[in-house]
Amino acid sequence: MKQPNVNKDKIAFYAKQLRMPTLNRYQDVIRQMDKHESYDDFLIELLKNETESRSENRRKRRLKAASFPFHKTFDEMDLKRYEHVSEATLRELATCDFISKGQNIVMIGNTGRGKTHYSIALGINACLQGFNVKFYTAANLSNELIDAAEYKRLIKLEKQLSKVDLLIIDEASYITFSRHQSELLFKVIADRAEKKSVIISTNLKFSDWTELFENETMVAALIDRLTFRSHVLNMNGTSYRREHSAPQIEEVNNHV
Repeated sequence: MKQPNVNKDKIAFYAKQLRMPTLNRYQDVIRQMDKHESYDDFLIELLKNETESRSENRRKRRLKAASFPFHKTFDEMDLKRYEHVSEATLRELATCDFISKGQNIVMIGNTGRGKTHYSIALGINACLQGFNVKFYTAANLSNELIDAAEYKRLIKLEKQLSKVDLLIIDEASYITFSRHQSELLFKVIADRAEKKSVIISTNLKFSDWTELFENETMVAALIDRLTFRSHVLNMNGTSYRREHSAPQIEEVNNHV
């Protein structure tokens, strides 16, 4: 009577040794099999389950490692609302083919236009397709680089960033970078040129980037690297947040 439990324990042991936890669910596979199916079919189903489980776990790890501030997808976006960028272009970029080609995306537009949402949606698509992604605000990335330089971890951080297929730098517009911050950011972006992709979102047109960086020569070189073989998207227009908050504001004003 104890034999089934002994066998079950042995299977659990070997599943752990082989790092194949789905083998422990072999009884579920047996119950779902047709009586005419063979041992080969049983083994194939077990291996299929393990493969799918590993793929799902890798996707989860990539999504976690990306450090997205929140989860946003294309299903939540109205891609028809952009006056200066076609829906076809936005959907083409969503295929993430630009990453395979080592191309960049620069999104320029006023606040409330969904630049962060679109960046995250692209990043999530990239994770699901097997790419390694990392999301930063420009302020967070510059601060992390400064801290790494101070504590002798800069080379390690730069190596980690160099392995990322898609680096997303959001909100490159709200702070002014010191010369040292500018140099560190420039090196990260320059090292990726034509090899790994970058997405940058900002509400400043290129001629105003001198407000962010002290060195105008560096600004020119940075823009040159970012825009070569890249997609520059004009995301300007009416703020999505303002559109949706206006009725509420009007209702409040009417009752004041």
